[in-house]
Amino acid sequence: MARGYKELLDPDQTHDDSHQQHSQQQHSPSQQGHVRNEIELQDLLHTDPKTGLSSMQVHQRLRQFGPNQLVEVKTNQLLKFLTYFVGPIAFLIELACILSAIVQDWFNFAIILGLLFLNAIIGYVEEARAESAVDALRHTLALKTRCWRDCTLQEIDAAELVPGDVIVLRLGDIVPADAKLLGIDASGVETDGDLLMDNSALTGESLAVRKKKGDEVYSSTVVKQGQQLALVVRTGSQTFIGKAAVLISSTQDEGHFQKIIGRIGNFLILFTLVLVILIVIFQYTSKQGDLLKILGSVLILAVAAIPVGLPTVMAVTMAVGARKLASQQVIVKRLAAVEEMSSLSVLCSDKTGTLTKNELTIDEPYLCDGFSAHDLLLYSFLASEFGARDPIELAVRAAAEAEVPVLRNRAVAHKVPGFEINSFSPFNPNVKYTHATVTDANTDTTYMVAKGAPQVIIGMVGGNEAAVQASIAMAKRGLRALGVARTMADAPDKWIMVGLISLLDPPREDSAETIERCHQMGIHVKMVTGDQQIIAKEVSRRLGLGQGILDASLLSDTSIPEEALSDRVFDADGFAEVTPEHKFRIVETLQKRGLLVGMTGDGVNDAPALKKANVGIAVHGCTDAARTAADIVLMAPGLSTIIEGITASRSIFQRMRSYALYRITSTVHFLIFFFVVVLAYDWTLPPKLLILICILNDLATLVIAVDNAQVSSKPDKWRVGQLIFLSCFLGLLLTGLSFGHFYYFWKVKGYAPQPDTADASADRSLDSIMYLHISSAPHFLIFSTRLTGYFWENMPSLLFTVVIVGTQVVALLMVIFGWLTPAIPVLQALAVFGISFLSCIVLDIIKVQVFKYWTHASHSFLNCGFCRPRRRLLKKQRQDALQHRMWTSLKTAPDPDSAHE
Repeated sequence: MARGYKELLDPDQTHDDSHQQHSQQQHSPSQQGHVRNEIELQDLLHTDPKTGLSSMQVHQRLRQFGPNQLVEVKTNQLLKFLTYFVGPIAFLIELACILSAIVQDWFNFAIILGLLFLNAIIGYVEEARAESAVDALRHTLALKTRCWRDCTLQEIDAAELVPGDVIVLRLGDIVPADAKLLGIDASGVETDGDLLMDNSALTGESLAVRKKKGDEVYSSTVVKQGQQLALVVRTGSQTFIGKAAVLISSTQDEGHFQKIIGRIGNFLILFTLVLVILIVIFQYTSKQGDLLKILGSVLILAVAAIPVGLPTVMAVTMAVGARKLASQQVIVKRLAAVEEMSSLSVLCSDKTGTLTKNELTIDEPYLCDGFSAHDLLLYSFLASEFGARDPIELAVRAAAEAEVPVLRNRAVAHKVPGFEINSFSPFNPNVKYTHATVTDANTDTTYMVAKGAPQVIIGMVGGNEAAVQASIAMAKRGLRALGVARTMADAPDKWIMVGLISLLDPPREDSAETIERCHQMGIHVKMVTGDQQIIAKEVSRRLGLGQGILDASLLSDTSIPEEALSDRVFDADGFAEVTPEHKFRIVETLQKRGLLVGMTGDGVNDAPALKKANVGIAVHGCTDAARTAADIVLMAPGLSTIIEGITASRSIFQRMRSYALYRITSTVHFLIFFFVVVLAYDWTLPPKLLILICILNDLATLVIAVDNAQVSSKPDKWRVGQLIFLSCFLGLLLTGLSFGHFYYFWKVKGYAPQPDTADASADRSLDSIMYLHISSAPHFLIFSTRLTGYFWENMPSLLFTVVIVGTQVVALLMVIFGWLTPAIPVLQALAVFGISFLSCIVLDIIKVQVFKYWTHASHSFLNCGFCRPRRRLLKKQRQDALQHRMWTSLKTAPDPDSAHE
């Protein structure tokens, strides 16, 4: 074992066995097991770094600890498929299916069962496609690592690592597991060099962190500089990343979309069952007939009324939208997230790597008199270490090579034309600067240049008050400063100040524009970062977010009333110095205010909040933990694709709301009309025509998934009360139109309603009239329900128009030529068809007026005399609760006098 390696082991190992036994006796059995496991694990960490583990040891430890992978809970596919048979609409369809079997109506039984499975299969297949895309992405990003095993250095899959493995960490490597640095290089020779680690995936901090011998490095962090061997101490779910899984698995809330469909379904179930039960009771008591026959006839009405296509149309609409998003490099993991994104009112975005580039760059410098920006960059370049991968050195060299003409297009990378570097001293933590001796060939002079901590460089020049104030100003803005100085050629011991370089992790080029577009779309963006508050404020200012950055520690302050804390979180433009628990709490607090919250991020620290958010969005280059927790994965860098996703989701929302309004209206119209005519005249359409209306019209509306949609400029919202009210109102108007047709053709044209028991020779022309009307009038209404405004403000797509009109042309031809129903005169058929289309225009005007006055009426109701006392009472109750909390705090606070005594 290499010298000094034993000191990396846990100090408790040096205790004797008797002490260990005594300690174990003080714990419960479960705690004793945990202690024993820790001791066993420490015993496995004595690997010789020159040889590594043997194949047999690796095999044993793989069985003991499992693969080095995050444990992702996989849902049983059969159980997942069965979930598509759960829900209000599904239950209603299943009830109709059971009744069909009871009355032995096998034709309807087969149709209903087929529709039930069609809904489930579409939803299951489309969501499975999205999951397969993410799984394929995960496989393409599988990590490799170099590891000492069987006395040889091997390249293996990171998933095969076990505790006790000795791995090689070099520049650019992603750390595959939690490990301790051994302080030796790949050849086994001790090294004094530290590793520079990028921990932004864990902490959100943009600045790299130095790690020395004995320090732990964590899975998913990146080596920015240096090389060392490291001993794997934890793998898989036991790593630092694995701890986030506890929070991730704790968020299993029902989705927003499922809740909305549930509310719509509950209304339709209640409405359908009440009317159907009333019909059954009336017919059974009035006719004293066979209950099964009565159920059989009523079942036909129920089947035609049930919106069997509602889940299917919704699923197809979201699936088509998900495929469109995939073409724009947005992968949808959870299908319902497509709709939920349209309603987002708050977008919480991780800063590092999402809003910013996650790389240091040069910002506006401070220049001393007599020096230019080119001078500052040239001297800082001459004082930089060639080949070093330190982020600061990289930023300085990149800026100098871009701005200073003499540094561009050099023939030799480590040479500067016209300058000779005679000596160079790299950065030393003790003196905190680098310096070089340089000969300027153009002037044949030799001088020294230095670059380092501002206070050190200012001290070298004997003080510079202006530079001190500039350094303080940079610090207040969260900028990292570097001082640059040089000596005079005629006075080699006298240093003069050149200026100060400022560094910052800058915003991405598209971030400010994306945030502005979000604001235009009614979405408030809040920045979330692990960086200090001053850094967060500077980045926020550059992004145009505002300066209201909240210290996340306030989220854990129990002395702040919950209502006051909620207001501060809502009003904040961003949050600084956050932990994973803080991010989780931010999302939770906003959701309690009734807001739909989106969360973007790429690191492990984002995963719990991604899972908790209504829509979790993992950005380009995200970790496995973030990808697992997210609902949507962005494959392109930056946030610009989010705008495309939100726009597409709002189009999808409009299509789904359009269909919901159309289908609820149709159901209300259908049930009320037939409820009355069945009770009053014992008449209904033949079963074959009712089933034809149900299937043909619902299948036709599937094309709504590709219809042109009007995108809202504000977050969409399911106003279920408004939706049901408008549906019932339009449904009642359609019912009145249906009764007009019914009585006109009966009383004027002599087409009397014929019951099912009527003779086969009876004139059933009224069946054809009412079939054409009931098929076409509600169906044409979908042209109106597409928009909240007038239907001509955004014309439908050609395919949508052809399919919707085409199905009704088929119905028209059926009644003209007598297919499945008696033929009627052409002029009568065209009149019914034309009235159905004109009624759509009239109802469209009425719909616009309802939408226009709905908000005004709601506002007036909230401000009416009846509601004002109610609001005052609620306000008083909140004030009383706040006062009670204050008195409780005062009573429980320690007495100052007693404390003094």
